[in-house]
Formats: sequence, C-alpha cells, structure tokens
Amino acid sequence: AMSGLVLRALRAALSAAPSTLTTVRCLRTAAPRNAFAKELFLGSLRKEEVFPYPEITNEELQEINEFVGPVEKFFSEEVDSKKIDQDAKIPQETLKGLKDLGLFGMQIPEEYGGLGLSNTMYARLGEITSLDGSIAVTLAAHQAIGLKGILIAGTDEQKAKYLPRLASGEHIAAFCLTEPGSGSDAASIQTRATLSEDGKYFLLNGSKVWISNGGIADIFTVFARTEVVDKDGQVKDKITAFIVERDFGGVTHGKPEDKLGIRGSNTCELHFENTKVPIENVIGEVGGGFKVAMNILNSGRFSMGSASAGMIKRLIEMTAEYACTRKQFNRKLSDFGLIQEKFCFMAVKAYVMESMAYLTAGMMDRPGFPDCSVEAAMVKVI
Repeated sequence: AMSGLVLRALRAALSAAPSTLTTVRCLRTAAPRNAFAKELFLGSLRKEEVFPYPEITNEELQEINEFVGPVEKFFSEEVDSKKIDQDAKIPQETLKGLKDLGLFGMQIPEEYGGLGLSNTMYARLGEITSLDGSIAVTLAAHQAIGLKGILIAGTDEQKAKYLPRLASGEHIAAFCLTEPGSGSDAASIQTRATLSEDGKYFLLNGSKVWISNGGIADIFTVFARTEVVDKDGQVKDKITAFIVERDFGGVTHGKPEDKLGIRGSNTCELHFENTKVPIENVIGEVGGGFKVAMNILNSGRFSMGSASAGMIKRLIEMTAEYACTRKQFNRKLSDFGLIQEKFCFMAVKAYVMESMAYLTAGMMDRPGFPDCSVEAAMVKVI
C-alpha cells in the first residue's frame, strides 16, 4: 500500500525545486466576473477569454505527470472493475488505497490536509479516476458537491473542524438536495428545519432520495426549508444549507439502489427525524441555501467533462482493439468504411468533450475567479 503522504510529498518536492511552478488553489473572496459564455449571451464578445486557449507551462505539466503516475499505477494494478460491478460495492481495500493516495482531498487546500490541486490538475486526475465509473462517482459526490459547500461558503471554524478528516477520507461527504417530489426543481424541497426555542439548534425532518454516498457518508450537506423574517417583517419559507453529522442522531438510510450502471457507487434514500443541528452548522446565511446549492452545482459540473472524456477515450481503445481483430467477410472490421466513420465520430466527440472541459478548467484557474457557470453547464450538456 502506498503511503498517504505520497502525492503530498511529490508536491512538496516539486515545490522545493526552483524551476518548478506550483499551482496553488486560492479560495474566492470577492464576487466573480463574467466569463466568456455569459458575456456572449449578454452581447459582448471577449475573445481574450478563449484565444489563446488556456495552456499550462512545462513545469505545471511536469507536476501534473508526477501526480498522474501513482494514480494510473493504482487503477491499473489494484482496481477490479468487474468485481466492483458484480458485488455492487467498492472493496474496503480499494477505498483505503484511494484515501492513501489523497484522492478524497484533491481540491482541499494543503493547510487542511488536502492536495490543493488547481482545477486543471483536478480535471486531469478525473480522467484517470473515471476508468472506473463507480469510483469516479464516489469521489465526485464526496468532493465536487458533498464537501464543496464548506469549501466555498463555510466559516473558518467549519473548515478547520471538518475539512481535515474529509481530506484524508476518514470522513466521507454527501450532497443532499433531491427529494421524492423535487428533482431538478430544487426550490420545491419539503424537508424542514425548525429553530429551537432557545435558538441554539435546528430540528431537521424530511427525506432525500438518490443520494450518492448516502449509506457510507459521515458528513452531509443538507438543504431544508426554514422560516426567515424578511426586511418588511414578513415570515417566509426559504432554503438553508446545513452541515449534518451522522452522529447527530436521527439520521437513517435505506438499502442501496440496485442500479443498471455505476453499481459500486452507494446510492440510497436518507431520512432525518428530529435531527438536532447546531446553529453554527449553517452554511452561509439562514435563508441563503438556494444560492449555496447553485454555487456548489455550478462549480462541480465542469469536472464531469474530463471524466467523460477519459471514459470515451478508454472505450475507443477497447473498441479499436476489437475492430482490429474481429473479421467478417475475410476482412477486419476496421477495414470497413462505415466502421471507420463510427471511429471518426467517437474521436470527434472525445476531442470536443476534452477541449471544452480543459477550456473551462483553465478559465476557472485564472486570476479574478471568472463566473464559469455557463461554461460548466455547457460541459454538462456536451
């Protein structure tokens, strides 16, 4: 088993080299500016955002490759995707290997025990972790959305309390928004959090469905309705985001869903019954949860692009191997024009997906924290 400090040690060594430029992930402290796509919709063409295409330096490429090597080796030698699919779960020894590599804290800053990767480096590793869909979803549900609320909107105290154990994988996170009666319509959730009479905690009641990592997570980002008094004194229902620990009590989950694909990813219902959530576990402001949810989803969507590109390229390799060995009418399948055309379309789709994913990641890494929500949505559509 590889040491849990392997990738962090690699980064430390690279940082010590004078010729190496280390990408440090910063946290947003100011309002974002509109990026290319949003400006385009507003009637402004800002070519400098996309021309030239975001490139990385040779030093950054070297650093990325240093991270990629151990992860590729682990996935090629230690991950048994067939067994994961058959057993509908990721073995504990595989999860331990992922934790040892630091893959549960890829974008968590180093000060909290994470790898502190840039969006571009995170996207590159996403290509590799996508070689097993169940692992890719487990990792993404944990950090792309599960803990992202703490990362982008949490207080210093919340970050110090939760991020170190989330970075190490000691604790696993889940994102709890979808409900039986509200899927894409996030604003219609019915889970409710009621403030106690002494104002020290909320009582959380409700159910969530299709929660990735729901049965294995220790920390949940939960969205619930709360009563909020607005500026004119009226009481209104607004959504609030909470950090909920399983150990708070009143948290139960259903059996894992028997899915057609990504079978090893734990997906289940979650139920909260009079779960006491301390008021200091509110993420952002009371009543500001919808904005938190949208920011989390916008920042997490881009990572699906590189993961999909990685999957597509692997499928092309597998298909090509078959087409070059399978014979029909005394000819290899790869010799037929229609088959070649199919490969052409697959290659184009992989190229477009990869290009859009890394364009978005590169834009997100630029100074000024551009608002890439439209680009991220485009990645998801592609």
